[in-house]
This record gives sequence, C-alpha cells and structure tokens, in this order.
Amino acid sequence: MEKLTMTVEAIKNGTVIDHIPAGQGLNILRHFRLDEAGNRITVGFNLSGSKNTRKDLIKIEDVHFNDEEASRIALFAPKATVNVIENFKVVKKIRPQLPTTIKGIFNCPNHNCASHGEPVDGTFFVKSNDGVTRLKCFYCEKSYPMDWVMSYR
Repeated sequence: MEKLTMTVEAIKNGTVIDHIPAGQGLNILRHFRLDEAGNRITVGFNLSGSKNTRKDLIKIEDVHFNDEEASRIALFAPKATVNVIENFKVVKKIRPQLPTTIKGIFNCPNHNCASHGEPVDGTFFVKSNDGVTRLKCFYCEKSYPMDWVMSYR
C-alpha cells in the first residue's frame, strides 16, 4: 500500500509550537492574537501524534515568545514544546512550565467575586494535579477547572 504524506513548508525564522492537545490550537491562536499580527501562520488541527493520539501544531514566522508567554502556553498545552527557529534550524527547545500565578488574562466566573465591578485584574493561583489544571481566584478563593475559566466571558 502506498503511504501518503503531507508536507508543510519550513519557516526560516520564528516559532513552532508542537504537541498541543487537539482542540487547544485555536485557543492559543486566539489568546495570543497570533492571527492579528500579520505574520504567516501554518496551523494543523487533529494531526496524528505518537501512540495514536491527536495533536494541534502552530508555526508562525518572525515571532518569538519570551519566558512569560511560553509559560502561558502551558495553561493551554502543559506538554507543548516551543521550538525557536533560526535560519531553518531549531536552535532552542522550550518546555513551558505552568506559572504559579496569572494576572489580567481571565476573569473570575464567580459573579459575587470582588473582582467584578472593581478596577482590578483577574488574578489566579495555578495548580496542576494529575494533569488537571485548576485556577484559584485570588479574591474569592474559589477554585475552577482551567477549561471552565477559559470559556467564561
């Protein structure tokens, strides 16, 4: 049987975010507003991963993430790899670590929280247990699954 493969054009300089859990690639694109930057982006959704798993992949030219941004990637993809590309070669691999706190990214889903109606940024403590990331609000001290907080607007 003939094996069919799909190739994606290499990028000269930029970043490749690999090993994103299937379905989280779009959340990363939105969160970092990568589609608004005007840079060339290649995105793969539900690609075949190792051990019959599915993953997303993002390649973006001429964009590099600092340590804080890389740690925010871990909120969406705890096992992601951020590859820094220079002159078509991987020059650095970053394995993002979850931050201990995040501020100004998400709002607390608790409508009775002091963060609503006050001029303060949503602030959360980040905890991960058995692969499940939970966010605990700094103000009301309620804890929520990460995906629940992400879907709250």
